[in-house]
Amino acid sequence: MGKIRIWIQERYGTIINSIAFYPAFIALMFLILSTLVISFDFSETGKHLKSQLHWLSLKDASTARSIISSIVAGVISLAVFSFSMVMIVLNQAASQMSNRVLDKLIGNSFQQIVLGIYIGTIVYALFLLSTIRDIDSGIYIPALSTYLLILITIIDIFLFIYFLHYITQSVKYEVIIARIFKETSASLEKSCELKGNQTAHSKTSTTYIIASKKSGIYERFDPQVLLRLCSENDCVVTIMHTPGTFVLKGLPVMSVSKQLSEDVQDHLLEQLYFPTSESIGGNFFYGLRQLTEVAVKALSPGINDPGTAIVSLRALFQLYAYRACYYPETVLFDKNNKERIIITEPGFEIIFSSTILPIWDYGKNDRMIQQEMRHLLTQLQATSGHAVINKLLQDVNR
Repeated sequence: MGKIRIWIQERYGTIINSIAFYPAFIALMFLILSTLVISFDFSETGKHLKSQLHWLSLKDASTARSIISSIVAGVISLAVFSFSMVMIVLNQAASQMSNRVLDKLIGNSFQQIVLGIYIGTIVYALFLLSTIRDIDSGIYIPALSTYLLILITIIDIFLFIYFLHYITQSVKYEVIIARIFKETSASLEKSCELKGNQTAHSKTSTTYIIASKKSGIYERFDPQVLLRLCSENDCVVTIMHTPGTFVLKGLPVMSVSKQLSEDVQDHLLEQLYFPTSESIGGNFFYGLRQLTEVAVKALSPGINDPGTAIVSLRALFQLYAYRACYYPETVLFDKNNKERIIITEPGFEIIFSSTILPIWDYGKNDRMIQQEMRHLLTQLQATSGHAVINKLLQDVNR
């Protein structure tokens, strides 16, 4: 059951985050809408309505075909042009920022919804076109459905105008960095809720090693199920790696306080998530690394954009300021308040050093970076007394 649950969760995340999810769903809704509207059009109520209101009827089937065919061709052109622009934006972001930021653009729900509306309009129009018959009486032509299609097309045109504005804004570095910061901040606040010192745990001996059954990036674990398994088997588990660590198959991934059967070990391993790619939602440190990569790429000789690096620095220091004051839980207890899970989390010094020092290595000879780094470090030093901050500030002031 554990493997099935994990498989379902992974596939659910893949489907939801896919660029095709919203378009497929919206196109299906348009297909259902077309079926309902056309059914009403050919119902007795629809025929009576068209016979009473002559301006709602179309006397010529060829007129309806021409309108629908023109709309299909026009909306296809809108869709092609709109998403040619998206491909240009993705290429620019990948070449000038980082490949890791592409998911912020590909996974953007607004552009997926726009694509879905375009595809849905085409599906609606084609389905409507197939129902038109050469009949003398205009009440048998789906005029109501055709007029609704015209209204949807007008909405598509205004949506296209707004989409042009939206895509020109979304390509700005500030917007992409703000999206990464927002998602990272939410993940950080969810993971680090303890104010003050980190939770101290007892020196429980967990000497029996459990090796990974597959290679992958350790991201997180299921705390509820793992706690239950530990309570049932009266053991303490230590997660040996920090989130975001790549683990090879056959290497130790957790240790337990006593020898367990192979079945129990397999059940424990099933609670660890090893996705093939990282996500900020599962590991806030990945978001910090993305901001670092953006800044480093901006400082490279090919780009030479210290302004973008400064925007990334400011986002990073906001996250540092929160992490310096709040800590994640490193111990989980069962309902009897007995220690069951010991978690390995990266300390502030590791997070700070591994994400800020690469930027300083690239930008320490740039006056703009020097000035901004000095300003931000001075403020962070006032809120946190970590030695790593003081050391870097001394290097900046040299």
